[in-house]
Amino acid sequence: MTELPPSKLGTKNHWDDVYSSELTNFEEIGDEGEIWFGEDSVEKMVDWALEHMPPDMSNAPHILEVGAGNGNLLFALHDAGYAADRLCGVDYSTDAVRLARAIAQSHSHKGDEDGDHATRKAKDAITFVTRDFLRDDVPPLGSMTVLQVGSSAVWDLVLDKGTFDAMALAGKDDNGISLADSYPHRVATVVRPGGFFLITSCNFTLEELKTKFSTPETGLEYHSRIPFPSFSFGGKSGNVYSSVAFKRT
Repeated sequence: MTELPPSKLGTKNHWDDVYSSELTNFEEIGDEGEIWFGEDSVEKMVDWALEHMPPDMSNAPHILEVGAGNGNLLFALHDAGYAADRLCGVDYSTDAVRLARAIAQSHSHKGDEDGDHATRKAKDAITFVTRDFLRDDVPPLGSMTVLQVGSSAVWDLVLDKGTFDAMALAGKDDNGISLADSYPHRVATVVRPGGFFLITSCNFTLEELKTKFSTPETGLEYHSRIPFPSFSFGGKSGNVYSSVAFKRT
């Protein structure tokens, strides 16, 4: 698998600065911030979830987004019918979490002004928490059963939109281990058996993601991919993004 050179895009300081600026912009002018990879990537991930893990299942899915940023993907899932009290976003940037919560509150107030009290209650129920996913436990949701609360592998669907890309640019720690090498196993510890991990990346191909995540150690098996527009260069074709789903055995 291609090893990317370290970049400031892989540092916490960079993302703290980004979300500090976006939080200020939201507070001053109401700008909700950038949608990484564009709205099309969000729509395609939501469509995949609706097909393979629909919200009207007998037991509605619990969904975790790693590196949730401003929360746009989780808001889109909620708008598509997913129960807000079963949605959780974690991010290691405190201002990213503050931004997501502020946006949720603004959506709630708008729903209240429009007379949509259900929207207000639901938006406020989405959980956003500050966590370093590689080091910290993800808190259980109130909608989880007692048995689920006692386990880490409880999430029906875990989402990643650009987080693995950033980790791959972080370089190596003091022990010579890259965050990108630690991440697949960590993901596998929170996906329940039979659950899914859906990742969208701009830095890695389908085959590279399969090599990284689908291993005997993770127990994740390739399930499907989301098609994105392709391009051709030098006699070869490729995709702008790779969006791949894995199922935990």
